Amino acid sequence: MYEVGKDINKFGFKRVNTATVAHRRINFLYKWIICLVFAVFVCKTLFLGIQGNDINHNDESSWLNERADIYDRNGEVLAKNIISGHIMLRPKVVTDVDATAQVIHRILPEYSVNDAIKLINESSFIYLKKFATDEQRRIVRNAKLPGLEIEPVKMRHYPKGRRFSHVVGFVGNDGHGLEGAELTYDDYLRQNKDPLYLSVDARIQEQFYTQLTIAMQKYQARGAMGMLMDSRTGEMIAMVSLPDYNPERIGSDPVRNRKFKPMRDVLEMGSIFKIFNTALAYENGINKKYYVAKPYNILDARGRVATTIHDVSSFKPSHPNFTVDEIMLHSCNVGSVQIALDLPDGAQKSFFERVHLSEPLNLEFGKTERSLMPKKWGPVEKATVSFGHGISVTPMHLLLAVNAMTNGGIYIYPTLLKRNIGRVVGERVLDDGISAKLREIMVRIAEETSGKQARVSGITIGGKTATAEKRDSAGKADSKRNTTAFIGVFPAEAPQYIILVVLDEPQGTKESWGWRTAAWNAVPTTGKILDGILPLLFE
Repeated sequence: MYEVGKDINKFGFKRVNTATVAHRRINFLYKWIICLVFAVFVCKTLFLGIQGNDINHNDESSWLNERADIYDRNGEVLAKNIISGHIMLRPKVVTDVDATAQVIHRILPEYSVNDAIKLINESSFIYLKKFATDEQRRIVRNAKLPGLEIEPVKMRHYPKGRRFSHVVGFVGNDGHGLEGAELTYDDYLRQNKDPLYLSVDARIQEQFYTQLTIAMQKYQARGAMGMLMDSRTGEMIAMVSLPDYNPERIGSDPVRNRKFKPMRDVLEMGSIFKIFNTALAYENGINKKYYVAKPYNILDARGRVATTIHDVSSFKPSHPNFTVDEIMLHSCNVGSVQIALDLPDGAQKSFFERVHLSEPLNLEFGKTERSLMPKKWGPVEKATVSFGHGISVTPMHLLLAVNAMTNGGIYIYPTLLKRNIGRVVGERVLDDGISAKLREIMVRIAEETSGKQARVSGITIGGKTATAEKRDSAGKADSKRNTTAFIGVFPAEAPQYIILVVLDEPQGTKESWGWRTAAWNAVPTTGKILDGILPLLFE
């Protein structure tokens, strides 16, 4: 039992320092507060870290779904939003030069290890690789070396690159489409998550691109273009325009390369217009022979010679009088002119309006340039238009009009969207019987005359060539510059596809003995394209 007096005497009296006690209590309290705060901080940090990952994930997910993917007709990706990245080198942060140099060499074999070491020692900061591949970024991430970093980049990726640059187009910095399908279907792509399926076939496009690129180099042409369309549905299966551009590096190519020639070039398309001239002859009941053994003089109102029409020097008629069929078969200018002059006044102009050659085409995937029609339709204009001179249209105008001449007489507007239906209802512009006659002549052209090099085994091709001199700045024909083309339909007995190949200012070669007409360049180019695509179209 504790007794106050005794215990005080026993243990003595010790003075208690109240300040010290208070200090200890405060220290104790501070320690608990600091621990509590630290615990809260740790928890909060972990929470924010977890939340941060979710935010990044959600942000990435939002970006990836911000714009729908674009596919070809078979599901090949043509455009999609991706998270890419630039690989950066910060030499001042590098701690292991040798290991870092090894990684640089691995991701960029063009740098030797010694080159990479020199780069580390002499640089301050550098982007080693912009828009690095997944594998390159994976190697850098796994290496975990200070000084090698990845800068994330959100981008619209075009896996087929230049091959589809004009068809697919590209987007601007604001994510809106600026060219091609990206522009045409911008609203859909921004408002939907489901992919947009185009009518084009990446495999067919590849064949066109490859052969047209080879042709440009071989014939030293300024440009080239090619199109393939389903004759019955209007689906565009392939569209290539050269030169092209890189849709992911817009500034790396001249702005002029963005021009989509099939819809923007307005050209005199030469003898392909003889298809229209022959159709007009049939429609107007012209069924006689014309003398074609010498040049033809066109007289003015006073009976004087206004101009003289010649055929190419290689034209050697087997007999002096040609039928309407033979005039088209042998691509005879002199005969075509005489047919045109026998047509009723206004027949040509009315016909061109009927097949929409006289107006800009407002198509689903863009508007074409306006055709250049004759300002007057006198004898000279009627004559030259009959063989495709004095009138200029876009290749798209030509493709659609010839398709109507050969598919049974139905004008069909094209689409860049995949259609899941069969025959599309169009506008009748020509009698079916006349269309069949035209196909018969075109088959003979591909088998007997200028289109022979477009023939392929296993299928019947009908076609027509064209070589037209280009105009100089004064509007005069320039004999040193021309446009060559070949248009074909197949299978000819029941057309399913129509193809057009055009070369801009091709040059003669040793192989062609210096000739630069369509039979020596556009036709063999078409033949090589057909060799590559027919197994894919009819597999």
